[in-house]
Amino acid sequence: DVQLQASGGGLVQAGGSLRLSCAVYGFTPDHYSLDDYSIDWFREAPGKAREGVSRISSSDGSTYYASSVKGRFSTSSDNAKNTVYLQMNSLKPEDTAVYYCAATYNGWKYGDGFYLSLVDFWGQGTLVTVSS
Repeated sequence: DVQLQASGGGLVQAGGSLRLSCAVYGFTPDHYSLDDYSIDWFREAPGKAREGVSRISSSDGSTYYASSVKGRFSTSSDNAKNTVYLQMNSLKPEDTAVYYCAATYNGWKYGDGFYLSLVDFWGQGTLVTVSS
């Protein structure tokens, strides 16, 4: 079965950094080929709707970001470890949220457009709290 496991959340002061990890399991060339998916990060702040943060295409490594995090966050992948990372720098209190990794079929087609309804697989969340 396909599984995504997010980790790395915690408490950090404003201006600090955190790196989240998303371990990806269960994709095989014959069934749910990883190359056909993007690995996305979403977040859900208290009282707010879940929103897309970043995307990396598994096939060519293209990356896309929400405008609110562009220039501060970066996503990358380590194919040998089947892990996608979200490096978060210059964190702000408004970045406080539960962060989820997710897989979207042909996500590269949508660029920096993030659509909850198009996500095929969700991981569990990891809480990031940024104190002021």
